[in-house]
Amino acid sequence: MFRWLKMGRSQLLHSQMSIGKVRPEIILSQSSASPIGVMLAMSRCYNSPCCLSDSFTEAMKSQPKLEGLDSHWAHYSGLAIMAVGTLFVISSFLALGFTGTFLGDYFGILMEAKVTCFPFSILDNPMYWGSTAVYLGWSLMHASPAGLLLTAVVAISYTIAVLYEGPFTEEIYRQKQKAAKSN
Repeated sequence: MFRWLKMGRSQLLHSQMSIGKVRPEIILSQSSASPIGVMLAMSRCYNSPCCLSDSFTEAMKSQPKLEGLDSHWAHYSGLAIMAVGTLFVISSFLALGFTGTFLGDYFGILMEAKVTCFPFSILDNPMYWGSTAVYLGWSLMHASPAGLLLTAVVAISYTIAVLYEGPFTEEIYRQKQKAAKSN
């Protein structure tokens, strides 16, 4: 059970930042690090090895399988969903770059303009939904009801994050555009 909680650490931190519970300006004011240094530290936390690779998989494998999902069609469906999710996550990272991926906008490091190319031209928040698809696909591949439950928790966390992060992102790029017009 404890390992299930570790799996959601990066989603929880990101959600808390999105709703203002963890404020980057406070982190910066209380440290001597630059915005890039703080982002590097946060990316280390997000990408720690105990996320999907260990805790999520261990939680799934330690629980019984769901008989109805323990089939070839579910396995290959999960593989396809995982492939699409991975495409969205990787293409999002390539479109946003490091600073865009790891909350650069929260630290005042903005892109020239809001990203609208693929995959953002197809889906709002493709990194979130791609990541959720990876969890879903992995759960289907392992016929895991525990994995499906954890995927639902991830999806709910990302939905809450989007409710706060979407308006924030729109506002900072609107302000940037307004400032550029006035100069």
